[in-house]
Amino acid sequence: MSSQRLDSSAAPGLTCDLLVIGSGAGGLATAVTAAQLGLKVVVVEKEPQFGGTTAWSGGWMWVPRNPLARAAGVDEPLEEPLAYLRHELGAQFDEARARTYLTQAPRMVEFFRRRTALQFIDGNAIPDFHGRSPHAGTGGRSVCAAPFDGRRLGARLQDLKPPLPETTLWGMGIASGRELRHFLDATSSPASFLYVARRVLAHARDRLLHGRGRRLVNGNALVAALAASALEAGVQILTAHPARRLLDKDGRVAGAEVISPQGPLTIEAARGVVLACGGFPHDAARKARLLPHAGPDGLGHHSAASPGNTGDGLRLGEAAGGRMATGLVQAAALAPVSLVPRADGSTGHFPHLIERAKPGLIAVRADGRRFVNEADSYHDFMQGLLAATPPGEPVQAWLVCDRDFFRRFGLGAAKPWPMPTRAWRQSGYLRQGRTLAELAAACGIDAAGLAATVARYNAMAAAGRDLDFGKGETPYNRIQGEARPGQPNACMAPLQRGPFHAVRVVAGSLGTFAGLRVDTQARVLDAQGQPVPGLYAAGNDMASLMGGHYPSGGITLGPAMTFGFIAGHHAAGVPLEPPAPTPAPAPTAQPQPRTEEAIACTTTNSPR
Repeated sequence: MSSQRLDSSAAPGLTCDLLVIGSGAGGLATAVTAAQLGLKVVVVEKEPQFGGTTAWSGGWMWVPRNPLARAAGVDEPLEEPLAYLRHELGAQFDEARARTYLTQAPRMVEFFRRRTALQFIDGNAIPDFHGRSPHAGTGGRSVCAAPFDGRRLGARLQDLKPPLPETTLWGMGIASGRELRHFLDATSSPASFLYVARRVLAHARDRLLHGRGRRLVNGNALVAALAASALEAGVQILTAHPARRLLDKDGRVAGAEVISPQGPLTIEAARGVVLACGGFPHDAARKARLLPHAGPDGLGHHSAASPGNTGDGLRLGEAAGGRMATGLVQAAALAPVSLVPRADGSTGHFPHLIERAKPGLIAVRADGRRFVNEADSYHDFMQGLLAATPPGEPVQAWLVCDRDFFRRFGLGAAKPWPMPTRAWRQSGYLRQGRTLAELAAACGIDAAGLAATVARYNAMAAAGRDLDFGKGETPYNRIQGEARPGQPNACMAPLQRGPFHAVRVVAGSLGTFAGLRVDTQARVLDAQGQPVPGLYAAGNDMASLMGGHYPSGGITLGPAMTFGFIAGHHAAGVPLEPPAPTPAPAPTAQPQPRTEEAIACTTTNSPR
């Protein structure tokens, strides 16, 4: 171990049982669990506000067999989601970690429901991403943080990172599902208009009186509920305290030196340290090594993750003897992002998670041709774009829609009617043309290629079948679309009425998958596969359980919360109920895919 030896006389200090570095879902779940089990816990966060990328997320967690699903009668044996993972992950499937996860994740949900401020809403209608795979779930494998009243945080509400500005309406987060539907229908439904009016007025009042909205949803609600639970359990949360190095005591990680606003601060941690710093989405050097499309300078990858996620935890872990996992099929949770010019001259990153599946949109490259099923998951969309981009060309595409689509759904950061669009057009973020040819010229797209693509697409949309990419043929596609009377495909509609609009998307991510190797107790492993004493990893500092695959929404936050829960128990010395033993395989049993004909289609939106 190459971390600095503990010398409490070198700087002012604190003492605790467990030190958590990072304040996203993984770090806060660990802290809350450990505090509930009797430990004194300190959380340090390098940024001025806590919450990390989780505070910007949809707040969804992939938790098969969760208590809310089972209470609703959606019950399945553990072997079902385990078989799905085995099929999806292939050579990256880790039986021990997968079985541990599927056993402890439902227990994690129940622990937080019963003992903390965090409550959940179900995702019983949300299917897995890959509906054609054997054992894919058609619902009951997801939960999300319930809306949370920020008043419970008291003065610390100001220390909570607000939602990503580009995904909000005047800073107000909008919950997926029914609430989003109200906002989309506000100009056509009196009931939805009244709902939206009440939400907007309440948010305006909160901003006027308190500086920010207090009704929190999605990932912001998840962080707020975890932080409130942590503070109420006596956890100390220190913002603007970046960790500089881990400390060693007799061959064990026993704390860290952090930089406080007043200078260096030594924090001794008798039970160890948890690294939960959010991975490396803004570490240019590591991106250059692990993401080929990022280029030699690492700048060809534009992540929508929190800018503070610069690989600190990975460097700390490696310095203490930990090793990064290798062999992942993809090092990042890919997503198309658009680069949003801000009034202060900075650039925001809008993750395109929802609108791609709505009827009336296509994605094309500069040649004007489609390259992917636009309604597939954000990760699959990006895999398609990477595969379609010739070597040496920039990894980019255009999302193209017509007037009717734009008025209903908007496009990227540009909100739908009646919100103004002039600033977006003047900045060049939103391109517009009265005709497809004008739009092609504005974007640098081949006009003949675009015209041919739209003509073919419109014919397929009228027939209700995408002969090129199968758009709308899986449960996940359909639930992200919008079913309409007389429309045969919930994800397809012709692009007919000008003006036409487009937004450029580039290679990006929601975070990273490549992280420190850990065991089933979330302990960081060294080069020999042995635990580094006193060192844990959670969230995106931990190598993804999915091995670089993305089989369902919520496979980042679900494991982050669960392995934080596991780490908290291990640090507290409180044993978890062990996973069920692996059953002997039946020699004649063959996995059977679920038929899509039996799946009820809904139109709930579920960004994650």
